[in-house]
Parts: sequence; C-alpha cells; structure tokens
Amino acid sequence: MSKKTKKITSIGGSALIEGIMMRGPKKSTVCVRTGKDEIYSEDVSITTIPEKVKLFKVPFFRGIAGLIDSMRLSYKSLMLSADKAIESAEIEDEEPSKFEKWLDDKFGDKLIKILMVFASILGIALAIGLFFFLPWGLFELLKLAIPSLQNGGEVVTFWQSVFEGVLKIALFLLYIVIVSRTKDMKRVFMYHGAEHKTIFCYENEEELTVENVKKQTRFHPRCGTSFMVIMLILGILVGLFVPTTLGFWRPVIKIALIPLVCGIGYELIKLCGKHDNTFTRIISAPGLWAQRITTKEPDDGMMEVAIEAIKAVIPDDGSDIVKCGC
Repeated sequence: MSKKTKKITSIGGSALIEGIMMRGPKKSTVCVRTGKDEIYSEDVSITTIPEKVKLFKVPFFRGIAGLIDSMRLSYKSLMLSADKAIESAEIEDEEPSKFEKWLDDKFGDKLIKILMVFASILGIALAIGLFFFLPWGLFELLKLAIPSLQNGGEVVTFWQSVFEGVLKIALFLLYIVIVSRTKDMKRVFMYHGAEHKTIFCYENEEELTVENVKKQTRFHPRCGTSFMVIMLILGILVGLFVPTTLGFWRPVIKIALIPLVCGIGYELIKLCGKHDNTFTRIISAPGLWAQRITTKEPDDGMMEVAIEAIKAVIPDDGSDIVKCGC
C-alpha cells in the first residue's frame, strides 16, 4: 500500500464516461456529470454469480466470479454513463447524412448498445490475438532463426514463457500509453484518479470534501490496473507448465487457463488490499507503477462526482470496513 490508512474499505469503483461507478457492500451507484452544476445519480445492480451458485463464494472460485461480475457491472454502468453523456452534450444543429438517417431509422435508440457490443467483441478478439497468438507466433519465428530453440525441453519452455510474458506486459503498457494521449481517455483516467483519491480520503477518515480529496494519493493497491499487471506476471509463471512442443495448442491452453490465473490474481489483490508489509508491497509495486499511466490528477468537478458516488454507497452499519488501525 502506498500509504497507511486508518481503515480499509471494501468499496471500489470504476471510471466511466464523464462519471464514476462506486460499488459498496449493499449497492452500487453511478454518478455522471451532466452540467456545470449538475450530477446525475442512479443505482445499478446485477444478480451476482455467487448469489446463484454458492461454490463461487469459496476462495479462488470467487476470483473468477468476481472478475465476470465486475465486467458485467462495469459494462452496465458504462452504457448508462454513455447515454447520459450523449444527452447532456451540446450538439450543433446540422443536417444528418443519409447514412446517419438510415442508422437512426433502422436501429433508433439501440444503435449505441449495438456499437458497444460490436466494440466489445472486437476488443476481445484483438486482445486474444495480441496477447496470446502474437507472442507465440513471434517466438516460433525466433525458433527458426535459432535452431537450438527447436529441441524443446524445460529451458526452451522457460525462455518462451519469459519472452511471451515480457512482450505481453510491453504491449499492455504501450496500449495504455497510446490511449492516454487521446482527449476522451485522458478524462476517463482523470476520473479514475478521482475515484482512488476519494476512497483514500474515506479510508483516512477525513471529511469528504474536494480539498481533502485533493491531497490524497491517486495510486491504490486494489485497482483494476494492478490486477491486470498481476495477471500478466502470473501468466509468465503459468506458461512454465505449458510445454513449448505443443505448437499452436500452447496459446489455446493458456487461454483455457485464464480462470486459474484470475482466481490466483484475485486472491493476491485482496491480500494487498488488506495488508501492508514487505511481501504485499513487492506484489503491489508493478501495478502501482502502471497506475501512473492509467490515473491522472482530476479537476474539482471530477472529485465532486466521486464524492457523491462514494457517499451514496457507504453503509450505515460499517459493513464495508475490512480492517481498522492499519
């Protein structure tokens, strides 16, 4: 943990389009900036996997369910923020093109949802290609140039796992650096910073005001960025047990092992969120460093949105408190 706090909360969140979703133990709330002095607030909910199947409350299995449920809730919240952002945007009156009219007549209000689903599918396909098949394919080309790598064995498997893992981490960092340069994503990363700073303000038991939030750090150990980095590092270790002689099936098997990596990664990120010692600092360090890219310093308006979001999900009975006196 980057700094000691007076307590640790289970409340977490995610940055949206001009807004933030905060998730507490009893409810989740989306707050979106819809005007200079206006913040739209709406509770969102899903039926979680552990609520349906008790097995997914058990350590390791809860990590798999937690990731899926977080993605579902984040997607629902993102759709809501996108709708509100579009409604509040100042659009110049101009004649739509014939193609735009056709899209509106054909799909109407469903167009945004269709585009989001298409973008999600495309994103998953690109992620699989970039993070699994590209590293494998490049190492296969490297084997052609270095005959000693074609013999297989534990040594070759070790170097292939390291090569693939380092390349994945490099691609991930390169991607977030590139997207952080765009105006819209920079604002999302600023809201991400507001989310972290507000949670830290609450954990330090300070009044939730813009001035108090502003002085907090924006690097939090319980973050999706940290989780992704941990998963990428774990992927290197898992790759050591997948023989290089499997050829095309190596990346396929590694994709099938994603639930295993998710389960282990989830338990590690929870451990880092609960404890502050040498071991957890080592685990948290790569993710906290990566947050220098995925979080930016927010403006006052963004912190106001984050404050309203967290206030909406703080339970009266203190059921969100994981540990005190850290």
